Order: sequence, then structure tokens, then C-alpha cells
Amino acid sequence: MTAELLGRIDITAAGHGKGLLGDINGDGRMEVVFVQADGDIDDRYVPHTVTCVTAYDLTGKLLWQTGTPSEHPGGFGSDFPAQVYDYDGDGKLEVICVMDHKFKVLEGSTGKLKKEYDLPAEEAHDCIIIANLTGGPRAKEVILKDRYFNMWAMDENFNVLWTHHGNIGHFPYAYDINGDGFDEVMAGYDMLDHNGNILWSCHDLTDHADCLWVGDVNGDGKKEMAVGGSVTCLYSAEGEELWRYEGSIESQHIALGRFDPELPGLQLAGLDRIRRGDGYKGQWDGKDGMFFVDSEGKEVWKEDRKSKGWLTIVETLQNWNGEGRDYILAYRRGGGEAPGLYDHKGIKKVEFPIGEGAYEYVLHGDLFGRGAEDVIVYSEKEARIYSGTKLNPAVSFADKPLPQPKRLYSSTLYPGGCIE
Repeated sequence: MTAELLGRIDITAAGHGKGLLGDINGDGRMEVVFVQADGDIDDRYVPHTVTCVTAYDLTGKLLWQTGTPSEHPGGFGSDFPAQVYDYDGDGKLEVICVMDHKFKVLEGSTGKLKKEYDLPAEEAHDCIIIANLTGGPRAKEVILKDRYFNMWAMDENFNVLWTHHGNIGHFPYAYDINGDGFDEVMAGYDMLDHNGNILWSCHDLTDHADCLWVGDVNGDGKKEMAVGGSVTCLYSAEGEELWRYEGSIESQHIALGRFDPELPGLQLAGLDRIRRGDGYKGQWDGKDGMFFVDSEGKEVWKEDRKSKGWLTIVETLQNWNGEGRDYILAYRRGGGEAPGLYDHKGIKKVEFPIGEGAYEYVLHGDLFGRGAEDVIVYSEKEARIYSGTKLNPAVSFADKPLPQPKRLYSSTLYPGGCIE
């Protein structure tokens, strides 16, 4: 397996920002949107606001910019409140973000302001979650939260539907896990119904939920909820704990997938922060390592990492080169270790070479509408486009705008998702 370099994008005009994907101009290819956030806060406790948004196409053309990039923007210690989604249901994608203390809807093709709304509370902008809380044909409600304790559910006109206070973790996940036609919301360790009522809770878990995944893990035909936090647990839709993996010190990231075709059900790849460093104190000598468990929560392997680094993110990447396999995508590894795709045995099958930047971030999605995922690796100055196949980044395989999958409008530094 190889990674074909399709092109490079000079992103210096965007400043150092977080990347989002979406077909914002409807040309049948994804575009990449870079979002900068304020840098004068302690994001361990205070949520970011967006200060600049810049959009590029895959050939490197700068399409538009809203705001002014900063030489000292916020770091990637927490989420930025921005998503790419068809918010108003007109068939075209918008960029929605919290900017200038307002919830703003920007036209995807131009960056021009379409609508803006007042926030329900001063710190209601840690991240943006799109949910279907009213049972309509499309998700059109928005959930906002502060860093760790409060969240607000808003209707499409930004009226408050309900609020919730609790240990809500980093990025609550909305999904109709019980099939009632409404999204439930896993808010940290609490499962809420569409009206904000608690259905069940993970009562004995400590710290907070870092990431959440939904899938039929055990192959019984029903969806389960996987929770990564102080430990890694699997729960039924009704809240019964099915298994618990306690072989990690801090389960910072988890990812569900069909990584091993020989094993039944789904498997779970995770990232254990074995020893945390403290970047705020300049201590970067932490250590992390990946782990892998089967559908019953039994450990298959654990990475004995030799290089330094403790900020790795793991995700599920589907159908890299058209063979239908899931791979473990690991990036932001540090210690000079390049991002890559790992198989079910923990073997790196594809490596994306390191460019400029201490930590490299990765976007992945079906960039060209061909039914396979591609990868964009970016740091401060450059984004590089990789594919499992040689392609021309100016060509689309689709004759209509690409749909925006739930994973791409649920962008977060604490990736979760659903395996259908």
C-alpha cells in the first residue's frame, strides 16, 4: 500500500488553524476550510471563539476569507466552535461558527454572512453539535456547551429547547440509538432523550468522557455505545454495561471499526495516555501508546512505543484504497513519528511523510466523490493531499454536490462517530 501525493496547498494566508472538510461550492469535490480561534485564553477552562475562516479548493486556490488571521492564534488544546453543514436546508453547505460572540451562518461558497443569532449564555461556545431533536426529516437543531458542565439545545431559530447540567465531557454525541425517530444525546456519562431527560448514566466512571462511538459491536443486530474516559466501556442502548476494558491508564481516544475481517463484530482501537506531559509547563516528555480490543473487550495487543509523544489522536479510516477495509489512522504522534494507517495487528501499512510543524494534523474523507477516503495532512504552512490512487485533484468523479456525512459535520479534536 502506498500514499500518492496528489498536491500541496500553501495555507500561510489562513494562519495556523484547524481544518474542516465539505463541498462548500457544490462542484463535486470537497474543499478545505481552516478556522482560527482566539489565543488569549486558557482553553483548559475557557472555550474558544472563532476569529478567522479561510476556504481553499483542492488545487490550492484561496476561495474566500472572513476575519483576519493572527500570528498568535489559539492552540489545539480544545475544540473550535465551527462546523460545515447545510444549516438552513437549502441544499448548499454553510460554515456555522461562533464569532464575535454570535452564532453565525456563513454562505459556504462565498463566506458572506447569511444569519446570526445571540448565544444562550456567555460561555456557550465550546463546540457545536448538530442533532435531530424534533423528529423531522433532517437534523436542524444545535447543541452548544461550555467546557465541562452545561449545555443548551437550540431550535433552528435559536430558541432554547432545553438545558442540561452535568459531567458532559468534551463532545456529546447525538444519534437515534433506540430507533424512536429522535436523536438521543450521550452527554459525557449521561444518556439524554430528545427532551433533555436523563435515560441512564454511567454512574461509577471517574474523570470525564473523552470520546464516544456508536455501532453494533457484538453483532447482535443492535447498536451499542462505546465510551472512552477513565476506562473504556461498552453499553447497550438501554444502559446495561456489557464490558469494561481497564488495561489502559487514560483512554484518551477510541475508534470503532471492522479492522480485522477474521474477528466477529466490530473491534476497538484506543489511545492510552500512559504518562501525561504538561504542555502548559513546557513538559513534553509524556508517553502514549495504542491498544486494540475485540468485540468482547478482550485485549488483542498493546503498543510498546519507543518514541516520545503523548498527544496522539486515533480515528477510523474506511476504504483507503478501495478494498473495503478499515484502518487505524494515528496522527499528532510527536517524537518525529509520522502520521500513518495501522492494521489490526498494529503494523503501519501507510505512512504520510512529515513536513513542517512539530505536530501534524489530518483530515480524511471522500474528497472526489469516488467512494473511497483520501487524506489531507496539514501543519502551519502547508496542506498535502494523499490518496491510495493516482488522481488529478482538479477532477471530480461526481456530477452533483457531494453530501456532507455526519462525521464531517461532527468535527472535533475528540473524534467519535457511528459505524453503520
